[in-house]
Amino acid sequence: MNKDLSDEHLLQYSRQIMLPQIDVLGQQKLLSSHVLMLGVGGLGCPALIYLATSGIGKITIVDPDIIETSNLQRQVLFGVEDIGRYKVDVARERLEQLNTQTKISTFTYIPKDGELTCLIDAADVVIDGTDNFEARYRHDRFCLKSKTPLISGAVIRFEGQVTIFDHRNEDSPCYHCLYPQGEDQELNCSENGVLGPVAGIIATTMATEAVKLIINVGELLSGRLLLIDALHMEFRTVRLQRDPECLVCAKS
Repeated sequence: MNKDLSDEHLLQYSRQIMLPQIDVLGQQKLLSSHVLMLGVGGLGCPALIYLATSGIGKITIVDPDIIETSNLQRQVLFGVEDIGRYKVDVARERLEQLNTQTKISTFTYIPKDGELTCLIDAADVVIDGTDNFEARYRHDRFCLKSKTPLISGAVIRFEGQVTIFDHRNEDSPCYHCLYPQGEDQELNCSENGVLGPVAGIIATTMATEAVKLIINVGELLSGRLLLIDALHMEFRTVRLQRDPECLVCAKS
């Protein structure tokens, strides 16, 4: 059910409400929405900032990791004083400072299958900011089963990509269509490096797509993969199609 906007809401979100594509009804949808964020790293941190300040009503955050010095270059919710603490604990504190109206739930462990199913079922959209293929494959399978839209992003070196696997649509490709399991090559920033601002570009794109999806405006990156080459500052999109022989979604 949509929430009525208080005078405080009208003032806080006035610049968004001014947009005809959002207006009061769109802001009510945001305040009534629930986003599940998987991973609070270089992608999760910037995305969470903009989700909270946009007025998402509830955010659930999952990440078992502890803050390390090497995280600070791109994980913008954290400071030097936070080293050694759980990422989700610090993220909750920072987000509550940014928006006291957003309800934050956190998990300092990786949920088992049953609990992950419940978390995904309860969310309007899932954002995957994890940095390994096995986690992404797992999240995609559960979102597919739940028919919950999954926004997936990745960043490495000067490059990044974003897409939406809109599992509400039976014709939507899944993550396995893009990267068939067994054919992936594990890449991560700890071994290959990453430019911090590039993570911010990808993360804010993911947050933008989440807002658009919740209020149902514009053209989403569903069935399209946005590729960013920041070294040459080039953006392009390629079409994604469902693989009729996909070992995951073809059997759904």
